[in-house]
Amino acid sequence: MSEKLQKVLARAGKGSRRECEKFIESGRVSIDGKVARLGDRVEPTQRIRLDGHVVKVEASNERVCRILMYHKPEGELCTRKDPEGRRTVFDRLPPLENDRWIAIGRLDINTSGLLLFTNDGELANRLMHPSYEVEREYAVRVFGEVTDQTLKNVTNGVELDDGFAKFLSVVPQGGSGLNNWFNVTLTEGRNREVRRLWQSQEVEVSRLIRVRYGDLLLNKRLPQGGWEELNLKDVNYLRQTVGMRRETETKLSVMPEKRKDRRAKINKIRKAVKKHNQRVTPGNKRRAPKK
Repeated sequence: MSEKLQKVLARAGKGSRRECEKFIESGRVSIDGKVARLGDRVEPTQRIRLDGHVVKVEASNERVCRILMYHKPEGELCTRKDPEGRRTVFDRLPPLENDRWIAIGRLDINTSGLLLFTNDGELANRLMHPSYEVEREYAVRVFGEVTDQTLKNVTNGVELDDGFAKFLSVVPQGGSGLNNWFNVTLTEGRNREVRRLWQSQEVEVSRLIRVRYGDLLLNKRLPQGGWEELNLKDVNYLRQTVGMRRETETKLSVMPEKRKDRRAKINKIRKAVKKHNQRVTPGNKRRAPKK
């Protein structure tokens, strides 16, 4: 059976559907030697090339879905390469053999927090699409006067340059003076939407952290710039959220366990060194033994 070209490319891990559509529109994709056009469909027997390289076409049940949780720090860009040489979110990710990581949504350079990556382009496309209404929650510090009317406006909705927008909820988290923290939720990821909603009320965002995606919370023990691979339960939660079949196997990296073992060994050595130093310290020799 034939499938849409961009869907096949996404499943092959070449990018989200949106990215693959851009590849097609720019003439980078060919089918059996002919430049492809947006809207083309392909059969399993046809040969697809991207930038001259043959794309390995996989059946929908061949790929083992993998997902990373990444703690993005401020200052990193959500792009694969930056012409100015700035650090990107892909720089710290573990390599994949014959595959690539696809970012599920974006965070702007001044926003930190939870960012998900997957090797499944179809999953990335669905999780980003507003029709599936996957909740995103942010901790936000704002500067300015926030009145009851302000909160009413941003939850009832305001008209932005690119359409109507609103928060599903706004929960005060404390603060002092004109600096206050709130937790806000919404179900779409338009460019700088959280910041623009507050700016529409003449309130500026001074700190923004994504803390939840769907039911997945940012692991507080994960350092900024750190990543961890999700287990099969969490992978299947995200897949079922957007109507995709469950996975029955996982390629979960053993790195987290190795890190734990290494940390335990380091702590053991530190304790031994500390104990040794206490024994040989001159001050300890002069102390009278405790009774």
